Amino acid sequence: MSQQSITTRDRLIFAMDVPDCDRARELAEELGDAVTFYKIGLELMMSGGYFELLDWFLAKDKKVFCDLKFFDIPATVGSAVRALKDRGATFVTVHGNQSIMQAAAENKGDSLKVLGVTVLTSLDRGDLDDLGFDCDVEALVLSRARRALEAGCDGVISSGLEVPR
Repeated sequence: MSQQSITTRDRLIFAMDVPDCDRARELAEELGDAVTFYKIGLELMMSGGYFELLDWFLAKDKKVFCDLKFFDIPATVGSAVRALKDRGATFVTVHGNQSIMQAAAENKGDSLKVLGVTVLTSLDRGDLDDLGFDCDVEALVLSRARRALEAGCDGVISSGLEVPR
């Protein structure tokens, strides 16, 4: 995916990190035409009404990034992405190993784009040690980004600290 595939206006993706779908709608109404692209994540998914909210955004000609960081066995992630592909979302995130990312990429269809999450920004060196990673964060991000692209992901999500690489 290149920068050219996202219009200048759509490069601002508003993180709709609010506790429920009613608040998300209120905030989107306040923002009006200033924002055309919204990220809706796990908190909203668990509050109920997630897909109704997705449909509401689409009916208002907004784009939606489903930041759900799918992480499960490959067959389950593939099925989840396949179920989402016709819902109208633009992006979905996946966080897992090569086979998980590949299953997502193989089931995304033509319009949904899969983004591989490299390393959660909340993880520090101690967390990486606990997880068994014997490398620095930068090396891990670069390795996971490379593997995500090799698996067929359309792009990656990483901390801005690793972007210069």
